[in-house]
Amino acid sequence: MPHDNATDQGPAVPPVPPVPAVPAAERAYAHLKSRILSGDLPGGTLVSEVQVGEALGLSRTPVHEAFLRLGAERLLTLSPRRGAVVVPVPAGESRDVLEAREALEAGAARRLVEDGTTGAVLPRLTEAVALMRAQLASGDVDGFAAADDAFHAAVVDGSGNALVADFYARLRDHQHRLRQALLREWTRDLQGSLDDHVELRAAIEAGDGERYQRVLRRHVARYRGAL
Repeated sequence: MPHDNATDQGPAVPPVPPVPAVPAAERAYAHLKSRILSGDLPGGTLVSEVQVGEALGLSRTPVHEAFLRLGAERLLTLSPRRGAVVVPVPAGESRDVLEAREALEAGAARRLVEDGTTGAVLPRLTEAVALMRAQLASGDVDGFAAADDAFHAAVVDGSGNALVADFYARLRDHQHRLRQALLREWTRDLQGSLDDHVELRAAIEAGDGERYQRVLRRHVARYRGAL
């Protein structure tokens, strides 16, 4: 019987499409924004297009585009001769962010309880608390902040309220920068923050929206007191 080599070799595997390269301007934007939000470039830091371009191996044109985007987001103040300066976090803005965040998240938690969908977010909350505990033990403040952010985002996203999720997402950059700045100054009370998250998770598991709101108010007050 004739041998069919094509059959022996199995079905043809389609070629894997190449991963598109990240545009140079996007690389510069993501690099700078990450350093600003993480606190590596604190408020008042002078940033040079030439230095950024040399560090990333890019020409000045994509770096300039990145500077313009960050200027539009009020993270950089552009100066024709000096380059750009990282915009500090105003004290008034910090208070505004904390108040808005508390209101949005409390409403999201209440909706989770009312709709009976708390079980859907519990695995994400459990994972975030475990990560926070591990990062606290290792002294990784940045990792702790990332797990903190993931916890609260899970509650808001899980509520199913698209408008609240959208508003919360708009606050995320401001929250991340504020949280990073506060946690670096507030490392002595990270255990208290972890304890708050354990209680917040327990409130969701118990379906107790009022308890969640009380603990959240205390949790946000920790940040407010550190301002």
